Amino acid sequence: MGCRLNQSSTPAFGDMIRIPLNDGKRIYGLVHEIHIDDDGLVRQLVSAEVAPEIIEDNRQNRNVPIEMSVVFIGWEDEYARIYHTRVPYPPLTLDEIFRCDDEDILRFTSRAQPGYLRALLRNEELPAADLLTAHLKQVLGIPHHPDVDGWRERYLNEIIALMKDDYPQLMDVLTAVSNALQ
Repeated sequence: MGCRLNQSSTPAFGDMIRIPLNDGKRIYGLVHEIHIDDDGLVRQLVSAEVAPEIIEDNRQNRNVPIEMSVVFIGWEDEYARIYHTRVPYPPLTLDEIFRCDDEDILRFTSRAQPGYLRALLRNEELPAADLLTAHLKQVLGIPHHPDVDGWRERYLNEIIALMKDDYPQLMDVLTAVSNALQ
C-alpha cells in the first residue's frame, strides 16, 4: 500500500491500522514490513555538493516512496461487530489508512479469544515472533486498558494452543514475547 505520510504519522512495524471502506465496513491489519526504495535523487544529492537548505527542502517537501506491507487480521461490519477472520474483500488502491487509536485497538482485541493470531502464526512469510512482540507492546502500552492481565493471559494461551505442535517456533515466539513483558 502507499499513502501520503509525514514522519510523525507514519505507522511503525507492528502498528495496528484500520482502513474504512465506503460500505461502512473497516478492515484491520498489522504493518509487517516498511521500506523506502531508492529513487535516484538521493544518490544525486549525496554525490554532489549541495547546500544544506536544498537537503532540508527535500526532506520536508518531497514525496518519499515508502512501501508498507500489511497483514489483514480482521474486519468490522457496518453494525460495529468485529470478526477475527479473513476480510470479505481487500481495500481498493486509493483507500485511506489510519493508525488505530487506543479505542480501536481495545475494541478489536477485546474478544474472549484472539482468533486473529491464527493469521499471524500460520503465515510462514511473516516475522511472527517480532510482529507478535510489537503488537503485544502496543496493546499493553494502552494506559487505560480495562483488563491488561486477563488479555495478556488469553493472548499467551492462544499462542501456545496454536503452536503446540511446533516446539521450536513456539519457543522462538515465547522468547521474543517475553522481552515485551519485562
